[in-house]
Amino acid sequence: MLALSRKKGETIVIGDGIRITVLEVQGNSTRLGISAPREVSVMRSELLGRIRETTAVGLPFTAALGR
Repeated sequence: MLALSRKKGETIVIGDGIRITVLEVQGNSTRLGISAPREVSVMRSELLGRIRETTAVGLPFTAALGR
């Protein structure tokens, strides 16, 4: 794992099409802006885990979203 320090307004570039920008830092919370091509899925890890658990028992992934 690569660990980087960034300040508000600074950006990290991954490959040719993914940019992660620090939008705001308040206490222990950091807001990030992510720009990526449409074909690249961007998702919070805890949501991805819920989707995997839900589909493993045969429910549609939208059930993990509360829909």
